[in-house]
Amino acid sequence: MGVNLFTFVDMYSKGLTTLSHVLDKGAQLAKSKGVSEADMLEWRLVDDMNPLRFQAFVCINFAKRWSARAAGVEVPAEIAPDLDYAGLKAAIDEAKAFLATLKAEQFAGREDVAHTENLGGLEPTLPLGQWLTGFATTNFYFHLSMAYAILRHRGAELGKRDLFAGGL
Repeated sequence: MGVNLFTFVDMYSKGLTTLSHVLDKGAQLAKSKGVSEADMLEWRLVDDMNPLRFQAFVCINFAKRWSARAAGVEVPAEIAPDLDYAGLKAAIDEAKAFLATLKAEQFAGREDVAHTENLGGLEPTLPLGQWLTGFATTNFYFHLSMAYAILRHRGAELGKRDLFAGGL
């Protein structure tokens, strides 16, 4: 069964809209509790877990960088890992704008193109279709879910519908 890699562009764009929505809900909660946005971005589920800021960082980077790899275009630079709330919101908008520049024909026939990626001591070579479907998308949704979970755990008024803020 073939995979249309271009369909992931819209999926990532919708996920980034959801991330923005979830972050807004977190900012509303933080403000209501007298907590700074900077402190909110350091919230975690458990002490040894990466904070909310990191969860957003990964979502944004994976959406644009893996889409670029799959399309065979220049891979955008990572966003800074220490962005503040406004910086993350701007980075989401920039990532969505980048995704909007990608065209279906850039992805055509690229699902079987071999790609090697350094994963910190491990350098597998896999087809781009496998990277995008099995690695990038799994990571994207894991970190989006963790952002949601961190904020929900802290008391943000989030429900299952909020995970579809970007649309179906």
